[in-house]
Amino acid sequence: MNQSSRRPSALIVDDEPGICRNLALFLDKIGYSARTAHNGYDAVAAVKEAEPDLILLDVRMPGIDGVKTLNLIRALTHDAAVIMLTAVDDAEVIINTMRGGVSDYLRKPIMLPELEHAMASALEKRALILENRGYQRNLELKVAEQLDEISAGQLAIIFAMAKLSESRDPETGEHLERMCEYCRVLCVQLSRLPDYAKIITGQFITNMYSAAPLHDIGKVAIPDRILQKPGKLTAEEFEIMKYHTVAGAKTLRGVDARHPGNLYVSLGIEIAESHHEKWDGSGYPCGLAGERIPLPGRILALGDVYDALTSRRCYKEAFSHEQSRAIILEGKGTHFDPHVVDAFLARENEFQQVRIRYADPAVAPGK
Repeated sequence: MNQSSRRPSALIVDDEPGICRNLALFLDKIGYSARTAHNGYDAVAAVKEAEPDLILLDVRMPGIDGVKTLNLIRALTHDAAVIMLTAVDDAEVIINTMRGGVSDYLRKPIMLPELEHAMASALEKRALILENRGYQRNLELKVAEQLDEISAGQLAIIFAMAKLSESRDPETGEHLERMCEYCRVLCVQLSRLPDYAKIITGQFITNMYSAAPLHDIGKVAIPDRILQKPGKLTAEEFEIMKYHTVAGAKTLRGVDARHPGNLYVSLGIEIAESHHEKWDGSGYPCGLAGERIPLPGRILALGDVYDALTSRRCYKEAFSHEQSRAIILEGKGTHFDPHVVDAFLARENEFQQVRIRYADPAVAPGK
């Protein structure tokens, strides 16, 4: 039987068995499928078992009255139409039940033609509410699809900005692409651990992958004479270089102030500001230690160091994977979060594959 031809279901709730029996017979006669309950607790149990289209609910009942029963039922469903039945006019009760979404309020003794009309009206109103809710869901889905398209465009623009910032450093090559992949690999591995399973969700991994390119966006504030210096920085120059973490976070906080609540931007702030912090507290800019360092910063820190070690620079050749692995292992518990190091060791083959796939132009990975 299809939805349009099925008998509407009703639940009759009254502490008088005779009223329940007579109403059930009447409802069956006019095309309803009726069940009965003689108190509020049984009514709640009946709704849990099978949600009805319509509920006829007595106000005055022993145990819990109709108002309390209505509140309990509304905690289970907002779809069922409810008509209250009572032998006493009580303005306060009427107001309270109307606030609970009651469709109508009928005085006992019940006039059957009046009840039939009230039930038909209640179900018609319910159908309109459900139809409008369906339209609303469809609208929300369409808006979400449009937002996804907009977000994809915004991500492309932000990635382009990060690439523009990176282009001022002539030796970084495919660094951003590798960072996205390294972060993804580490997140997937960490998500398998009980301590991280609820934190590193699929959405977290997506945002981490997208936000990874923002880690060095603050380098736009660093003078070329320092950023492009072909050699070791002086102590004074290094202090200026450190500022890129603060500048990046400050820039992204400005974005967050104008467009609050974007998890991608929030993650970018944490990454930009904390990816040079160290597990033992000796990093910068805030000297955070241990789990006080945001998890995104701890994840990106390892990927960033691995990429620096395995990439060629004007002052060094690219280290091999084995050399880089040994340096990272040495930094476990001092520079790096031990769990992140363990995740790297579990997926190091994928790190090597990423390094080969996104090798810098005209530079083979370290042997």
